[in-house]
Amino acid sequence: MTSLGRQRRVIIAGGSVAGLFLGNLLVRSGWHVDIFERASDALVERGAGVAGHAELEAVLGAPANLDRIEIEQRVAYDRLGRVVARHVHRQYVTSWNVVFARLRDAFPEPCYHSGVEVVDVAQGENDATASLSDGRQLSADLVVGADGVRSGVRARLAPDVLPRYAQYVAWRGVLDDVGTLEPGLEDLFSFCFAQGGQFIGYPLPGAAGHPRYNFLWYYRVPEGPGLDDLLTDAHGRRHEYNIPPPSIRPTHIDAFRRAAREHLPQQFSDVVMCADRFMLQPIYDVQSSSIAFGCVALIGDAAFVVRPHVRIGVLKAAQDALSLARCLRRSERVSHALQCYDNERFQTGLEAVEFGRRLGAFIERGLDTPTSDPALGLTYDFILRESARLPRGTISATSTAPSLVH
Repeated sequence: MTSLGRQRRVIIAGGSVAGLFLGNLLVRSGWHVDIFERASDALVERGAGVAGHAELEAVLGAPANLDRIEIEQRVAYDRLGRVVARHVHRQYVTSWNVVFARLRDAFPEPCYHSGVEVVDVAQGENDATASLSDGRQLSADLVVGADGVRSGVRARLAPDVLPRYAQYVAWRGVLDDVGTLEPGLEDLFSFCFAQGGQFIGYPLPGAAGHPRYNFLWYYRVPEGPGLDDLLTDAHGRRHEYNIPPPSIRPTHIDAFRRAAREHLPQQFSDVVMCADRFMLQPIYDVQSSSIAFGCVALIGDAAFVVRPHVRIGVLKAAQDALSLARCLRRSERVSHALQCYDNERFQTGLEAVEFGRRLGAFIERGLDTPTSDPALGLTYDFILRESARLPRGTISATSTAPSLVH
């Protein structure tokens, strides 16, 4: 509410975790919130793994209430399957589906609009107007772009800021039967460096308490015909930025399995051969020039896309939302609140992007291993310590985070 008792309104473009984090926070602060999500199908089916952090627990509630698996150790292997480094680091993992479902259940159902996209944004003197794909135009005190790597809100306000392809992809997969794993892998964060890429595997909670095994293999695919072919479905449509899992051509999955058999040690190639589902994620960076524009803000991947080596995408979305909500509580003037948000989150976003680039630099450059260029400082020990955790001095903890869900 404003000091005059008027309920403030926000329109959020994007109904994934960033939009839901902010939507829930602002509902609790008395705002009228409408979320518009371009996808008409269930986003809950699209996620993979999420590394746990204390900051994330502060937003979602007690970690004991999350389906999760505790991991005590990280182990690095070379291309022959030999252990080359170990690091003791206790961390839990949960699934993106669990986080999304928790946030979605907490948000008012009538205010979540699936299958409707924000296609344009116009600034007013003290408000902003969103044009929707169904023809409506809605004005609000605040419009927020939480619409991901291919953000339409960002494209409208900062058309020169484009996703930058990193020259490699992540093949992702899930193994439902962990009984086929080499004994011990189900308790580890495993890193394997082979064929100029990086394989990562770790357990995830599954249905009815049965663990699954999640993996991704960063694999170099330079921009050009090879990438175009991977992103082209059986009907000849070339998808932009990513391709829905059902549209991946079987020939590409067969080729991926052959590459795994040829280049990965057996304990990890067996995982790929037995996997039940596959996803393909081209790796991009997005580095915005600003995240606040009058009465319009960008959060989550719409603001900055950080390579998944860092594995703070969900956490960054939560912290962006917390920062913006806190700044809006401090100032009734939305433009002032957004400047506060920009001051708090812009530099940390830049530094997170740079950190992700550093962790993936050897793959982007086509080097054989992380240690091929000592100037990168990518020792196996460093990668084990710093992957899937907060970059030191980059994104600070939010000590005053209110719990969204219980």
